[in-house]
Amino acid sequence: MRRRYALRSYLAGAVAARAGDEMSGPALMLAGFAVAGSTVEASSLLAGITVSAAVGGPVLGAFLDRAARPGRLLAGALVMYATGLGVLLGGLGRWPFAVTIAVAVVTGLLGPALSGGWTAQLPRVVPGDRLPRANALDAMTFSAASLAGPALAGVVAEALGAPSAVVVSVVLITLALPAAWTLPARPGRARGTRAAPSISDLAAGIRIITGRPSLARATLASVLSCVAQGMLTACVPLLGERVLGGVGRGAMLLSCAAVSALAANAVLTRFARSVAPETIIWTSALVQAAGLALATADSSVTLIVAALVMGAGEGPQLAAVFAIRHREAPGDLRGQIFTTGASLKITGFAVGAAVAGPVATRSLPTALALAASVAVLAALGFFAVPSAKGHSSEDRAIHGGGSTPGHPDGSPGSRPHSSC
Repeated sequence: MRRRYALRSYLAGAVAARAGDEMSGPALMLAGFAVAGSTVEASSLLAGITVSAAVGGPVLGAFLDRAARPGRLLAGALVMYATGLGVLLGGLGRWPFAVTIAVAVVTGLLGPALSGGWTAQLPRVVPGDRLPRANALDAMTFSAASLAGPALAGVVAEALGAPSAVVVSVVLITLALPAAWTLPARPGRARGTRAAPSISDLAAGIRIITGRPSLARATLASVLSCVAQGMLTACVPLLGERVLGGVGRGAMLLSCAAVSALAANAVLTRFARSVAPETIIWTSALVQAAGLALATADSSVTLIVAALVMGAGEGPQLAAVFAIRHREAPGDLRGQIFTTGASLKITGFAVGAAVAGPVATRSLPTALALAASVAVLAALGFFAVPSAKGHSSEDRAIHGGGSTPGHPDGSPGSRPHSSC
């Protein structure tokens, strides 16, 4: 009963934190658009709070891997992230825009805590034989958050104004604090943390990601997919204004994608044993490319269909990436690999948003077509990394083959997913 409760608590906290995170981006972008009236400045604000994740992810992951109570550290990161959002809201329209962007960049350092920081703790919440199913459920919390977050951002922004949407996102992140604080302690570790990680420690996760072909291919394809997703998100205010009849309605497109992602993941878990996660990653990138291509049509119905197609690609791809990380990550570097992977994806998203903002101002169809091209590049990028059997001898010497509980070869089970 305790384990079942722990998983429920984990999932509830993850949904709250991730819904707040998913809401904060569109809410900040809508608030920036409302204050400045500029798509460029709005997308720059979104890019600012996401681009610094590339630095914050590895550092946060290294500390999580060395903490006796990683949940306490995770809770602290959530508090600081929520505080940063509040400071940003207070400064919009009052401070020089450059100062606001700087605050967004600092706040964004903690962004990976809301994504990879949670997922890295999952093996201590459930035993190894239940990890595949828990992994699928964890991936679905992202889709649920993607559904609730943008929908709330749009509804609250329309009803009460964009600043109120930012406030609600802060509340959601705060609600996740009890679940984070009570996450299981790392067994066999004295209270407190070991010495602060060195530069070599911070680079260890990146070495594993680049040195293991399965991780490298999954990471490259998923990061490029996130670039395309960031480009779409930057186009959301204009799509809402020009096609759907209201800026706030554009955020609803992200919720449509989330509904489709949830449905796709629910179907995928029924047939997971017959589909390799590697196959899912590159085919999902092509599905996302098709959705982005459809979005170039100047039709509200076609735009909604495009969002549904996008979600059908995003959801399974995320679950497949999680499966590969759980399978390949050494136990002592799990936090780094998840937060580093999350930080790279968040940064890719930021780059996409920053690039698409100015392009969308000049030509919205061009920005969407460019995003579709990047999604195709993600599928091609998967095959650009050569596959190899086994792990490098260096990895085996340092980490003992990357063994983790639940399976002799280091994977949590014989298959990445199991049926729900």
